[in-house]
Amino acid sequence: MEFCADPSLISGWRWLACYLTTPKHQLFYLSFLTVFALLAITAPVVLLMGFAGAVARLSSFAPLRWLGTIYTSMVRGVPDVIFFLFVPIALDQLVELTRHKIKCPQVTDAVYRGNEFIVCSEAKMPLQDAAAWVHQGWGFVLAVIAFSIVFGAFAANTLFGALNAVPEKQLETARAFGFTERQTFRKIHVPQMWTYALPGLSNLWMILIKATPLLFLLGIEDIVYWARELGGSKTGYFAYPHPDWRLWYFLGLLVFYLLLTWLSGKVFDRLNQRFNRQNIDQQVLKPIEAGR
Repeated sequence: MEFCADPSLISGWRWLACYLTTPKHQLFYLSFLTVFALLAITAPVVLLMGFAGAVARLSSFAPLRWLGTIYTSMVRGVPDVIFFLFVPIALDQLVELTRHKIKCPQVTDAVYRGNEFIVCSEAKMPLQDAAAWVHQGWGFVLAVIAFSIVFGAFAANTLFGALNAVPEKQLETARAFGFTERQTFRKIHVPQMWTYALPGLSNLWMILIKATPLLFLLGIEDIVYWARELGGSKTGYFAYPHPDWRLWYFLGLLVFYLLLTWLSGKVFDRLNQRFNRQNIDQQVLKPIEAGR
């Protein structure tokens, strides 16, 4: 806007309009997409890892069953924030160590030197001269992995309980109609499971939403980062000086998360009502008749 050329000469709504359309505020608005991207990418990965963990715990193959049990128990017994901080650091160092071995075989100095982790410049991930968006993107990938590992374990417990909650008589009926164990699992066990899994998965989704501000702890410029950055007091050295407005910025984030969880709750309520309206006998007989 033309009247924003000199902020010191404007006031009132014009000053506010110019203030809210600065480049930093545009980055703040774009950072909301970071939250949605994290949820959109992490949710299906969490479901996939959760299903794999639940199936592993049900496996008759003992090593696979032990692996599933160890994974879900280990993650469930450790505070989430520790995994959110440990996994990105561990993965980042593992990638850089691997690159260091490949790209700099001539360097014989130890990588771990006291409290420091030092690799050659060619092994840095990303490279030091990479664009800022590359560094942000790499951090985001590490965050997705960390969230997926933690919430995948919780999803595995939820799905494991849901699989065990399916009445055994329904599975026996499928076997009586000549279904193999694999057909019974795919056509009867899994479809019936969702009725029991949805309440737990809805709670897990809410927790995942509330955990997204942890991106700030991982050094990602998310909505919490920009709320703190923009809301802090600005002196006359800045184009738009103002007192400490962090309260208002975080109040806006509060409203955003309340709306997001409220809408999510409505969606899951509709899904629960849909599953509850269906007759269990019809859910069993239809796939059986279709498979005959």
